[in-house]
Amino acid sequence: MILPILYGFLTGVGLCLTFGTVFFSLIQNSVDNGYKAGLIITLGVVLGDSIYVTFALLGTSMIPHSKELEPILAFVGVVFLVVLGLVNIIKGTPRVAYPKTKFGNYAYYFTTGFLLNALNPINFVSWVTIAGILRHSLNYDTTQQVVFMVLALVGVATAESALAIYAHKLKRFFTPRVALIFNRVTGVVFIIVAARLAWVKLHDPLVHLINSMQ
Repeated sequence: MILPILYGFLTGVGLCLTFGTVFFSLIQNSVDNGYKAGLIITLGVVLGDSIYVTFALLGTSMIPHSKELEPILAFVGVVFLVVLGLVNIIKGTPRVAYPKTKFGNYAYYFTTGFLLNALNPINFVSWVTIAGILRHSLNYDTTQQVVFMVLALVGVATAESALAIYAHKLKRFFTPRVALIFNRVTGVVFIIVAARLAWVKLHDPLVHLINSMQ
């Protein structure tokens, strides 16, 4: 159970370290309106992720495990990771523009965090893919899947709370050049993970398919 706890927490932290709308909204509001505003945004983000995690776990638990299904799910995971990696590598220099706060109230901050996260379809795809990998590639049982996902949400909350609290110290470091380098490094990591997953889960099925065609 130690590995699901560790990997889950690190996954949650890793999912936060991207330069998207949630990230910059969190930084800007924390700088302009104090760390409490950032923490409220974090609550909205975690709620959105919690809903997606619930649907992802329930959805993948209804998919029966089979030897024929496993390589298909692994292939989907590989494609997803490669696409994310290529997008991060080839896209141009990010424009570091922070959204301006319009309403100084906690309802606005919470709604901002929830909607920016929940209305991004890539978040749902990410959680569903992770849940599928846990169940069908890593063979986690139900308890391990739940523990992993709960700790992933804890990782999300911890990372974004830290960003909110230390935003005034971090803001000056996020130049367009730093964002570009970070995105490309992240892209390379995604592709490496995809290659490893392909080798472990798709190597034998591909060899079997090639042999059967000869």
